[in-house]
Amino acid sequence: MPSAIPSAAYRGDDALATLLTEAGTGRSPMDIRALLAGVLAAPEGEDPAAWLVLVGEALPPALAEQLQALKAVLAAEAPPARPGPAQRLADLRAALKRRDLDGFIVPRGDEHQGEYVPPRAQRLGWLTGFTGSAGNAVVTSDRAAIFVDGRYTLQVRSEVPSDLYEYRHLVEDPLTDWIVAALPEGGRFGFDPWLHTIGWVEKTRAALERAGILLIACEDNPLDSVWQGQPPAPLAPVMPQDEAFAGESSADKRARLADGLGRSGIAAAVLTQPDSIAWLLNIRGADVPCTPLPLSFAILSADASVDLFLDPRKLAPQTRAHLGNQVRVRPVEEFGPALDAVARGSARVLADPTCTSAWIVDRLHLAGAKLERDGDPCALPKACKNPAELAGTRAAHVRDGAAIVRFLHWFSEEAPKGNLTELAAVERLLAFRRENERFRGVSFDTIAGAGPNGAIVHYRVTPETDRRLEPGSLFLLDSGAQYLDGTTDVTRTLAVGALDPALAAEMRDRFTRVLKGHIALSTVRFPRGTTGSQLDALARLPLWQAGLDYDHGTGHGVGSFLSVHEGPQRISKVGNSVALQPGMILSNEPGYYKTGAYGIRIENLIVVRSVEPEGAEGQMPEGAERQMPAGAERQMMEFEPLTLVPIDRSAIERALLSDAETAWIDAYHARVRESLSPLLDEAARRWLAGATAPL
Repeated sequence: MPSAIPSAAYRGDDALATLLTEAGTGRSPMDIRALLAGVLAAPEGEDPAAWLVLVGEALPPALAEQLQALKAVLAAEAPPARPGPAQRLADLRAALKRRDLDGFIVPRGDEHQGEYVPPRAQRLGWLTGFTGSAGNAVVTSDRAAIFVDGRYTLQVRSEVPSDLYEYRHLVEDPLTDWIVAALPEGGRFGFDPWLHTIGWVEKTRAALERAGILLIACEDNPLDSVWQGQPPAPLAPVMPQDEAFAGESSADKRARLADGLGRSGIAAAVLTQPDSIAWLLNIRGADVPCTPLPLSFAILSADASVDLFLDPRKLAPQTRAHLGNQVRVRPVEEFGPALDAVARGSARVLADPTCTSAWIVDRLHLAGAKLERDGDPCALPKACKNPAELAGTRAAHVRDGAAIVRFLHWFSEEAPKGNLTELAAVERLLAFRRENERFRGVSFDTIAGAGPNGAIVHYRVTPETDRRLEPGSLFLLDSGAQYLDGTTDVTRTLAVGALDPALAAEMRDRFTRVLKGHIALSTVRFPRGTTGSQLDALARLPLWQAGLDYDHGTGHGVGSFLSVHEGPQRISKVGNSVALQPGMILSNEPGYYKTGAYGIRIENLIVVRSVEPEGAEGQMPEGAERQMPAGAERQMMEFEPLTLVPIDRSAIERALLSDAETAWIDAYHARVRESLSPLLDEAARRWLAGATAPL
């Protein structure tokens, strides 16, 4: 929760130096300024004083006050002037020419291939102005293009100048085809080997070489050389995750995974995904928005020891004690030499080709390692939540559901007046969530799309785009929260008063078809070994029957106070070989989007559970309600809904629902009402009773 440290004027470095000395911190004002540069490059977080633990524990109030005052001074300094988009593009082209490169790719990613990247790594945004979570820009001496997927086809046109960049679809327009068309035979196309996986490099190199184009790994990033005022790496405290929430000690996790490495004859596994490292070591950080990650690398050895590579300044004193003597904390600068050491003697080293940068793989090869290309060993055990994690996420969803119901009650009174805006709705929902003491921030930037903005799949409201919620329209609200015991993600599409008669029939039809697909996925039973891609069509079928579809996946994995988008499981058209297993949490979010008019999405989080044979009392997982009939021949799985939020009954076309679908909605709403009512005041309870009344 936010600190109560009062604001005060900064009294200068001399006064700060005296306070630092008196407190025995061993720090100088210069040290603090360097530390604060990284602190200010990290998200503010819910507690703006959380960073003080990096200076010391139990700081004297006068020192804490002056540290916060200096932070405020530095935060208020004007950032360096930013050239216009045309000048930025010209500067990059000049840098490429100096390096004898004919082209270069700028991805939206960092060394960890993560969804959220710190300001230092937001190269695509700096160059083009694009703020989406996925994309690439390709720049040559006379052409430039930006590639985005279906979520961002509208957004990219509003953010990136069309006179400088061609718009291309990330899937439908192969990037390599564009490069081949833009460069002559013998051309030299550059890339930053830290920012691309080895799989991407090998595939791209093969495609370009067929056209006589060379793919060149750059020793340093050309864009960084022209980015004046590029922020430093973020510095946020790394804290222990309570074992009561983690459900298993780090030592036990490391021993279990190391045993698997040893039995396979593998000396070590290189871990590049910060959420895997956070899960393995039971630590959490705050280096990037929305996800409690400490940006880091790690090497897990077959003896269960770990080398952890990060800026040691991030570690709070209690975290060093938590890590213990089997975890060696080392600066990131030692990562390369450590890869050389672990590869010595042609050792077998595991690296996940889907998320390990080409730089790391090349370093291992040069050091003589026998590379084992396999999945991140943390990914599957992290995805299959243990009982403590499932209990935590269920509790988090109850509290989150109560906060959303308070918001919906408020919304039902305010929205029909015609004065509510998207930003006001976002801020009010955040305020309700902040009332919970375990709340640690949103799990992604809230998507609050009024009317036509709802058709922009990953729309993010800004003061410039803030739209009024017009009576008769639809409002798409996709939001989530990070709690110490779980991560949430829920979407509801809400009617703003009575729907516009001109579109009401169409809106209800589309809303109900999306709902039918949501129910079909919620109620499916499937045999062990089934993948999410085998179930995806169930959510789309009611839309397909009307000649409709949506251009995004149906479900993504979700972490436990970690990433809201987690693998390896997913539900989508894209093939996926990972079978769904008990304990995996996924989203169920079919949708429909009519450009320029409205968007619809209905999303719950669901967890995979086994269906027990009939009569197996005492063996049912928590929340299970059904059993397999006698004579069943296959072990079956099903989904348990975790999200507890009413679905807008006023937008449903009841004639389109089957009796079974109606019964599901009524049963779901009864569970929502029973679970949340004890947490609500009388007015909100009365609203909830009406919102969840049987159809």
